[in-house]
Amino acid sequence: MRKIIFLFSISFVMLSCDKKEEKVLDSNQLSSEEKIDSTTIKTLFNSALTDGKSYEWLRDLTQNVGGRLSGSPEAQMAVEWGEKLMKEVDLDSVWLQPVMVPHWVRGEKEIATYTSNGVQKNVPICALGFSIATPESGVLAEVIEVKSLEEAEALGDKMEGKIVFFNRPFDDTLINTFSAYGGCVDQRVNGAAVCGKFGAKAVIVRSMTNSIDDYPHTGTMSYGDLPIEKYIPTAAISSRAAEILSTDLKENPSLKFYFKQNCETLPDAPSFNVVGEIRGSKTPENIFVVGGHLDSWDLGEGAHDDGTGVVHSLEVAYLFKKNNIKPKNTLRIVFFMNEENGTRGAKKYAELAILNKENHIGGLESDAGGHTPRGFSIDANSMNTALLQSWKKLLSPYGLHDLDKGGSGADISPLKGENVTLVGYRPDSQRYFDYHHTSRDTFDKVNKRELELGSASMASIIYLMDKYLYSDAPIKP
Repeated sequence: MRKIIFLFSISFVMLSCDKKEEKVLDSNQLSSEEKIDSTTIKTLFNSALTDGKSYEWLRDLTQNVGGRLSGSPEAQMAVEWGEKLMKEVDLDSVWLQPVMVPHWVRGEKEIATYTSNGVQKNVPICALGFSIATPESGVLAEVIEVKSLEEAEALGDKMEGKIVFFNRPFDDTLINTFSAYGGCVDQRVNGAAVCGKFGAKAVIVRSMTNSIDDYPHTGTMSYGDLPIEKYIPTAAISSRAAEILSTDLKENPSLKFYFKQNCETLPDAPSFNVVGEIRGSKTPENIFVVGGHLDSWDLGEGAHDDGTGVVHSLEVAYLFKKNNIKPKNTLRIVFFMNEENGTRGAKKYAELAILNKENHIGGLESDAGGHTPRGFSIDANSMNTALLQSWKKLLSPYGLHDLDKGGSGADISPLKGENVTLVGYRPDSQRYFDYHHTSRDTFDKVNKRELELGSASMASIIYLMDKYLYSDAPIKP
């Protein structure tokens, strides 16, 4: 009898939860048009979760192509993969958009060591993109630890002949880890430009992550306006190694750090953006772009950064076609090349849009990983921002509560204009920097259901944007 009562109780709770969810949806007092929209959005989510293709597309890209740094043979394989897949989805037209891209190569695996209290320690290290190599024999020098570019600048000539170690960690009090990333990535990008002018021998940087682990994070760096003779080798060490090195420096300030890397910048290489579209049924001259970047860093498989964004974007078109949703404006899917170290693909796309007098009225980018959807950031005029925020009642049942003013994405931002509505897809950020730019960014780190929810979320906001947004103002250079 007790078992029966228990089972009845569980059933009652489950039924109550179902009714509660329905009550939340019904209590919004939707207008007749909003009811149509609500039904369409539910259909998009149902399709993505029961017949989505994004996960298997991502498996194919990551397992059969892998890491695909611009200019590499793998990047070309990815272009061919993307063109073939767009044609299989049966978009109205598919084409390749030529672009010249940087071609930096890592070379042999980097090594780093130092000795403290008679113990030699091996350090997980990786070169930063665009860094020069060390001399063939490597670099050996004493280390100066700093927390900021300003602190390094203040040292001036004291850096001469030394390895400067930037060790500013993420601010763990920030809930959005992208904000924490933005708060310390300047040391990675500009550290060599600051230290090179004072004769530093090299720069090493704490990896950009809120985790303490043994995986070094690569990423792009810049020499700024330094003359080439002042270029110095620059690398990232893992966050755990940074913690240990910092402790050892306090005990032995004169310890010497050694590392060797073999990277090289080759001449620019030819590549392509991959572009496909569903032509608009009413105003085809108006274009919505949906995209992610096809290139990735070379250490992993480029799964979260940005394989998920690529398959998210194409699945928007797939879900429209599967559910016979005919956009009134042209829906253009773009796999951008070279976001990671140059954004040449984005710049070329925007340049050609102006040259061809195309009228882009909006864009959506996915470049924040494939974790659980949280919402969208909006870069638009006040009227269109308010319009998008008014859709929260339609989107919040799917966990899309965040509709905040903010940036959109590196690849669509060149399309910015007063009457262009740009949106960035924003999933949960807590795990993203565990994988970002590392050898851990692999297919197995992506959850199938979370990925599919992302595709449906993007398709839903594009459905609403296509239905309710309009502009006849072309983008401005």
